[in-house]
Amino acid sequence: MTAHSSWRRTDLTRVLNIEVPIVLGAFGGASSVELTALVSERGGLGSFGLYGYSAARIADTARDIRAMTAKPFALNLWLPLDGSEQVQASDEQFAAYLKPLLPYFAAVGVEPPARPEAYGPSFEEQFAAVLECAPSVVSFVFGVPPVDVLDSARSRGIVTMGTATTVDEAIALDAAGVEVIVASGSEAGGHRVSFLRPAQDSLIGTFALVPQVADAVAAPVIAAGGIVDGRGVAAAFALGAHGVQVGSAFLATRQSAAPRAHREALTGPAAGRTVLTRAMSGRLARGIPNRITAELGASGDIAPFPIQNWLTGQFRPTAGERGLP
Repeated sequence: MTAHSSWRRTDLTRVLNIEVPIVLGAFGGASSVELTALVSERGGLGSFGLYGYSAARIADTARDIRAMTAKPFALNLWLPLDGSEQVQASDEQFAAYLKPLLPYFAAVGVEPPARPEAYGPSFEEQFAAVLECAPSVVSFVFGVPPVDVLDSARSRGIVTMGTATTVDEAIALDAAGVEVIVASGSEAGGHRVSFLRPAQDSLIGTFALVPQVADAVAAPVIAAGGIVDGRGVAAAFALGAHGVQVGSAFLATRQSAAPRAHREALTGPAAGRTVLTRAMSGRLARGIPNRITAELGASGDIAPFPIQNWLTGQFRPTAGERGLP
């Protein structure tokens, strides 16, 4: 085996049956069938984020990915954290949550919505659909999957993957029998998926987190957060990782589902400027600064998750289509 190719053969590639130890980050709301399939076709592990997807939409998505690749891919699910699936609001509460967002609905030209019956499908509905689709890998964020969930996946030959933002979270995933662990450092874009302690108290940098996790668990470890080129890959391997997860660098490609304004922000003069905010979803996430993160971040008028996420999700797609960052 040559030095050039030795990095490709790791515990991760063996467990996932892939050629290159590079995993596509699963983007909630910005995943693309084309990008997922292309990463898998090139030898990595393509991933698709299913947040908010109904069972029928999950089935359609898996079918579309398989139409473009026969290689392994992952489907990603959010575990219900802190009773988020049970969060409700009266008409009066909903109106209060909606009020601070009315200027953004007006700016985008979208009518404010009525209160929905539910803010998304249940985890049980989604997981049952994933089992039917039988992807090579199912990945989870925001917790340790229950024993019956892990057993059901294993019985169908589906590899399980969990995400940790602290060493304690990694140990909990490993003890439960999760087969692959993503060590997600505080540089990672998107939601901070902490589950044992508040997200703001779990902000450990990638290259401080990875060696600690690698020393603490038996499962293969994937380094995630701030890895955008070969230097980051080399550093992750030097610290004990068996693979890397790349998000923003793939999100900036033409195959991603990110709007043009988002892709341009990832590569333009202000690239690298990020902010930790709850403004967009009600949960702490790392994103690109904009009017909403500045104004709502300062005011604190933010609904709880998933209500805030559902509300902003009513105008975000149209804003993207119209190039309103």
